[in-house]
Amino acid sequence: MAAVVETKPVPVEAKPNESAAELPVFNLGSHTPTPITVETSNVSSPPKSLFIVSPTEQGSYPVILFFPGTSISNNAYSQLFQHISSHGFIVISPQLYSFMPPSGNKEVDLAAQVTNWLPEGLKSNLPENVEADLNKLVLSGHSRGGTIAFALSLAYATNPETRLDQFSALVAVDPVGGTNKCTELNPSVLSNNTFDLSFPVTVIGTGLGGVAKYMIACAPESANHEKFYERSKAPKAHFVTKEYGHMDVLDDSPSNFSWVISKCMCANGKGPREAMRTTVGGIAVAFLKDLFSGNLKNGVFTKIVQDPSVAPALLEDVDFAQA
Repeated sequence: MAAVVETKPVPVEAKPNESAAELPVFNLGSHTPTPITVETSNVSSPPKSLFIVSPTEQGSYPVILFFPGTSISNNAYSQLFQHISSHGFIVISPQLYSFMPPSGNKEVDLAAQVTNWLPEGLKSNLPENVEADLNKLVLSGHSRGGTIAFALSLAYATNPETRLDQFSALVAVDPVGGTNKCTELNPSVLSNNTFDLSFPVTVIGTGLGGVAKYMIACAPESANHEKFYERSKAPKAHFVTKEYGHMDVLDDSPSNFSWVISKCMCANGKGPREAMRTTVGGIAVAFLKDLFSGNLKNGVFTKIVQDPSVAPALLEDVDFAQA
């Protein structure tokens, strides 16, 4: 056991407002999440260090493989992960590199290495009696990490290729395809006119991601969430947290260099980050729970689409295109 360390849019009909408290996905769930850090020196030898947040109660849970943004520590999303995990998910976030992304598509190859390790290596690093259901494997990521999630699903990994090729869904949080040619994958993910994926996609963008705090925006309009949503095939959903910035999904006070990036590099919203995190987490939980229960068209997720005011953060540009 690892050491515990801390297509067409659906017509939307207005429904009577429900408070966020009446939608449990925006509150902590019934499970008790525990953070687990797994280093490459661990006996199970993961290819990259991992930050895992897992329920502690006995059971089998879907797995979310979440890739951090550029130069951000995987544990800088701990509060978001705890929210999601409390609803019955195992969240795994690999630290693919130490500071700056490697050149070319090496980052996607590293992501594939981690993915291929999961069937043999993950079990020994989870709490006792907790099982990972890799038949329900979700790709996710923030910023550049969202791009890596799309790239992995689009078979950009070549050394090695991904053995687990049957992903169930993808949730991208303010994905960015690159702020310039030097930061794009080769070829750029957005050079694909259509993402030919066989599973549903949810893209959550930010209203202030395209606002430059200094010389360049952290999520420029030329490569932002809208571009990823446009290229995705139905079923797909889109949300924008209007009053929040690119880094507001991170912890309130992330450690080390992540704090500098979080507070100084990108435009931030004025509201509490908790509202941003619970909105992102709640949307992800509703999307995945309804998907896995076969109720994506009529469940809690559809309630959020039909009445976005139920979310803790203000949502705009909400769209849900079914297959």
